Amino acid sequence: MKLHGYFRSSTSYRLRIALELKGLAYENIGVNLLHSQQKDEAFTSRNPFASVPLLEADGRDRAQSMAMIEWLDEAYSQKPLLPVDVEDRYTARELTYAIATELHAPLNLPVLKYLKSEYGQSQQEVDKWYCHWLARTLEPVERRLAQLKTGDFLFDAPGLFEVVLLPQIYNARRFAYDFSAAPHMVRIEAACLALPEFQRAHPDNQSDNPERQQT
Repeated sequence: MKLHGYFRSSTSYRLRIALELKGLAYENIGVNLLHSQQKDEAFTSRNPFASVPLLEADGRDRAQSMAMIEWLDEAYSQKPLLPVDVEDRYTARELTYAIATELHAPLNLPVLKYLKSEYGQSQQEVDKWYCHWLARTLEPVERRLAQLKTGDFLFDAPGLFEVVLLPQIYNARRFAYDFSAAPHMVRIEAACLALPEFQRAHPDNQSDNPERQQT
């Protein structure tokens, strides 16, 4: 498998975690979003969405991170990302899709750029936008985790929810989002980051991270 992504992209980060948790070997290929490489004709001819990640797998170019993660879980059934019990599967999806569907669109890089270029918003104003929409979804996610009395993970081991949660927390911290009232998410984050699969998938450890290239 070849994963074309950007080290700091939350959707690329999702795929790296999913691949690592399932123990699947892959080659990571950097696509620099800051240089708009995802808009090059060579890339869009393979992925008309002009977005990352792009996954080359089983003779096909695959786009859209959540569809790819579901495909991985169906095509490679070992180490499943969803629990067996139907109600537990629902719980995992409820929390996962709250983040994936409510947060990714308003917080995506093209939207943040558009706020500046078309509406003249300052970086401070963009940061305020970012944290407003984060709070709108992460606060109820935290309340649901409290209702469920979660431990280190949503269930016994990290799965679909953690695959999507950890990249969102990573980017939220870049915008100085306040997690002081989110002890359940912070505990899950710490437990995940202690695992080698999450460490290998972390943006700091990717070959296209410019800070890593300088060391």
